[in-house]
Amino acid sequence: MYKILRKKVLNPTVTLMEIDAPLVARKAEPGQFIILRVDENGERIPLTVADFDREAGTITIIFQIVGGSTEKLNHKEEGDYIYDFVGPLGVASHTEGLKKVAVVGGGVGCAIAYPIAKKLHAQGCEVHSVVGFRNKDLVILEDEFRAVSDKLCLMTDDGSYGEKGLVTNALQALIDSGEQYDEVIAIGPLIMMKFVCALTKEYNIKTIVSMNPIMIDGTGMCGGCRLTVGGKTKFACVDGPDFDGHEVDFDEAMERANMYKDFERRKHSEACNLFKKEVM
Repeated sequence: MYKILRKKVLNPTVTLMEIDAPLVARKAEPGQFIILRVDENGERIPLTVADFDREAGTITIIFQIVGGSTEKLNHKEEGDYIYDFVGPLGVASHTEGLKKVAVVGGGVGCAIAYPIAKKLHAQGCEVHSVVGFRNKDLVILEDEFRAVSDKLCLMTDDGSYGEKGLVTNALQALIDSGEQYDEVIAIGPLIMMKFVCALTKEYNIKTIVSMNPIMIDGTGMCGGCRLTVGGKTKFACVDGPDFDGHEVDFDEAMERANMYKDFERRKHSEACNLFKKEVM
């Protein structure tokens, strides 16, 4: 059992939790993830390590409420316990030797991008962060990104905060202004990462993306998180989650991800109705 030490609502659909997990915190690195079960009968869901404190023995997770399990998790409060919390899993993000990087985050993907930007900054790398959201109400981690970024471009689709436009607009402007990057790291919705990679490919800028498909066992045995990268089958849980974005078959990944949308919506509704009955 793993105790929830802190809970913070970041926006109407995104929540931060700090979990007491000293063994996980001892080994965790940016880019890795954990798999948890909310309760004994719960499904296994992967969540990226958003931050960690080795001394305190804590892991921070940030999740979006999209299905039944995340709805149940969101009903947990400080002092409650999570049944299973396994990790760290996956290959840590490569940051050594990089001198200048553009970190591009979209929506809740910013929770994954932030610890990478933080580590790059700590290593003395020049970090330009580009973060995008649909509107002002959905902005998360702005202060955290400012603290670790030499430049920060905050974009909203509707212009209600920061600059109006997409993250690709901001990245294009940076490139046009003469900025030269060792690498671009893009993390967010599949469609966002696809278009970031299309842009950077034009300029031959190495681009890493973080792929977070549906996972079950987290060991590569189930095959649920398979992707096509460079024409070969890869498993996000053991080969990733980071991959060369110019080699990822995003169309296939998006088609597979959309297969689960109706199921997620149905399970979310069932969980909401269950909690409503308990309240009544």
